Amino acid sequence: MLFNSIEFLIFFPIVAGLYFACPYRYRWVLLLVASYYFYAAWRFEYIFLMLASTLISYIAAIEMVKPKNQTKQGRLLAISLCANLGILFAFKYYNFVNGSLGAAFQQFNILYNMPMLEVLLPVGISFYTFQSIGYTIDVYWNRLKPEYHLGRFALFVSFFPQLVAGPIERATNLLPQFYEKFDFDEARVSSGFRLMLWGLFQKVVIADRLGLYVNAVYSAPSEWEGWPIFLATYFFAFQIFCDFSGYSDIAIGAARVMGFNLMENFRRPYFASSPVEFWRRWHISLSTWFRDYLYIPLGGNRVPVPRWYLNLLIVFVVSGLWHGAAWTFILWGALHGLYMIGDVATRNVRGRLAQRLGLDQRPTAQALLSGFVTFNLVCLAWIFFRANSVAEAFVLLDNLLPLTNFANLNAPWVAVVSDPAREMALSIALILLLVLVHLGQAQQWTTATFWRRTTWLRWAAYLSLTLAILNLGITEEVPFIYFQF
Repeated sequence: MLFNSIEFLIFFPIVAGLYFACPYRYRWVLLLVASYYFYAAWRFEYIFLMLASTLISYIAAIEMVKPKNQTKQGRLLAISLCANLGILFAFKYYNFVNGSLGAAFQQFNILYNMPMLEVLLPVGISFYTFQSIGYTIDVYWNRLKPEYHLGRFALFVSFFPQLVAGPIERATNLLPQFYEKFDFDEARVSSGFRLMLWGLFQKVVIADRLGLYVNAVYSAPSEWEGWPIFLATYFFAFQIFCDFSGYSDIAIGAARVMGFNLMENFRRPYFASSPVEFWRRWHISLSTWFRDYLYIPLGGNRVPVPRWYLNLLIVFVVSGLWHGAAWTFILWGALHGLYMIGDVATRNVRGRLAQRLGLDQRPTAQALLSGFVTFNLVCLAWIFFRANSVAEAFVLLDNLLPLTNFANLNAPWVAVVSDPAREMALSIALILLLVLVHLGQAQQWTTATFWRRTTWLRWAAYLSLTLAILNLGITEEVPFIYFQF
């Protein structure tokens, strides 16, 4: 069930209405049934994978605290991790690894006949698996006590607003909320619906529109050169942000309507002035997950410098692999790992250069320059993320420069829209609107108090967003990009 579908438009108000009408002691049952129904709407049999992950983590955590034998506790943690990661590997990575090994063996004329698995990738498996793993590790590290109520723990794993594309919640944040009683609060419900509306606008009006241009270029990279590739790459940067941030806003807003607080997942990432800052702003729930459960256990920055750089590279390569079973994602992650290493390795040099150029006395100019460089580095990496193969990524890079064919800038629109010039102007205007909104958020032009006091502006914003979705939105139900992860 997609957030941008008629089914969800019917499903969510019914669930939210029943939630507030239902006696408190039965609300977890309602949410659990709704969450499993929400997931089963994609493919019913895959709910058993989610159930298996739930039971494995639930039992392992409870058994882990019974003995005081650290060896036995470590064994239980290992069993839980291997089982959860084993499920993830079988459905997401087996065919990739098998195919890569087959290609490598073929280069040396060695027979390799391991069969491929004919399975579909279960939607959201990377998200709920990481959520379960994080819970088990937290129990092992004594960060929280195990959850003995199986129903509420199953709800933690399957909570439908953030089930298939995050945010990847921590048990320390979400589990206690299932024991709280949330009464209907008009301001909170209004805030939640406003966030959902903004998220839907980002998805169907901005992201899906930009996707038409991006798809035309990236599906036939050898047919384009110069400006169309350049613009498609910039468009993809905003497409993937609006697509994923839009999903996160709808998820956070839907949970907020019912009283639950999910963690922030995006914080104006394209305003970042360095790769380090970018990853503090982009997909925050995933970046902090890797920080806490991989980077710090590897030693973080508390090790010799070469090992520190290796830790950064490992984390980002694994992050790339998390996004997808393809070499394009691995290269994307490795490239960001090199960005991070370059950022920390050149910090002092860049500081001295800024002093020589006098930029340290002009912080705004320095921030703009750093932000421009960071944004373009991120866009360069997006080429590998979006390309259908490594070979096509290098075709795009090869055809990118020199920047020619400015006259053909509208050409990718021709096959998909009736008025390319209008679509180009509208797309650029929407990106500028997004930037303006982010500037307003950064300057705190609008706060919760502001929205409550300016009723006319609030309703004008609701009406404008609704009319934009109805009149400018792409009517086709396009799945969210991160559903494939």
